[in-house]
Amino acid sequence: MTTKKILITGGAGFIGSHVVRRMVNYYPDYHIYNLDKLTYAGNLENLRDIENSPNYTFIKADIVDGEKMHSLFSEYQFDAVIHLAAESHVDRSISNPMEFITTNIVGTVSLLNAAKANWKTFDEKLFYHVSTDEVYGSLGEEGFFTEETKYNPHSPYSASKASSDHLVRAYHDTYGLPIKISNCSNNYGANHFPEKLIPLAIHNIKNNQPIPVYGKGENVRDWLYVEDHATAIDLIFHKGKVGATYNIGGFNEWKNIDLIHLLCRIMDKKLKRADGTSAKLITYVKDRAGHDLRYAIDATKLNKELGWNPSLQFEEGLEKTVDWYLTNEDWLNHVTSGDYQKYYEVQYTKR
Repeated sequence: MTTKKILITGGAGFIGSHVVRRMVNYYPDYHIYNLDKLTYAGNLENLRDIENSPNYTFIKADIVDGEKMHSLFSEYQFDAVIHLAAESHVDRSISNPMEFITTNIVGTVSLLNAAKANWKTFDEKLFYHVSTDEVYGSLGEEGFFTEETKYNPHSPYSASKASSDHLVRAYHDTYGLPIKISNCSNNYGANHFPEKLIPLAIHNIKNNQPIPVYGKGENVRDWLYVEDHATAIDLIFHKGKVGATYNIGGFNEWKNIDLIHLLCRIMDKKLKRADGTSAKLITYVKDRAGHDLRYAIDATKLNKELGWNPSLQFEEGLEKTVDWYLTNEDWLNHVTSGDYQKYYEVQYTKR
């Protein structure tokens, strides 16, 4: 039996590492190639448990390098791509939009071109592009994003992801490249770099530092446990329709301020502090420019076609997430110390 060769881009990052782990462990007859640039948000310690697996190979490279992508496709003859590599933090996109345009748009086209040029036939091939619900813009107090919702991005990050989505579909429509796309809601769980809301709050509560909350904390997000997201990606990759888009959401809306109060209560209990201690750290800050009010995903299509449902209630998933961060202090200290990238570079060159 011929081993299927799957390239996963951004596999050392938050969501990507969970997808890589799942594919390596669940499909021993596949060979998983994890391609990552190892920026601040990606590190190999996320995958220490599977790094010596016989069906796993790490490749350090930048997807923007078109010649390198073409060379890798030619050398390894990948059968499929699961494309997660992206700059993803909205605040960073506001201060440095060009970095997002380069990685998220040019990098995606670089991969599409490499696949198109090296796949002599498209039979049994697939380019699976993982995207975000932020491409749809902002919702009012009611309604949900569906796969038919018109794109209306409001930040440089979401605009760059919207562009990459359109380009993936264009390569399908123009060249016949077999593609699938998924758009997910906000993820939470282990290995999340502490610039995003939940890991940042956990880190700051633990260290008795202010918990920054934009505006009045009334923005609403739909939260998806990262391992549930990895399961959904697995299902879509294997059973989703070619050319189709699937929305992945947690059916789990929370106002930011309500989420933070829940997290404070959990942290007080875990750290054996008096009730209300962590909540005193909440600090309201000037709202983010162009801050979307509400995101909410309708994942009915994914449920009806592929039978996917979230496995955890939010409170349970959040407790598991807190437990992971409190148990893995070394990981958190490495990625927040300022020298973590040098550390991982040294670790990589040793192998």
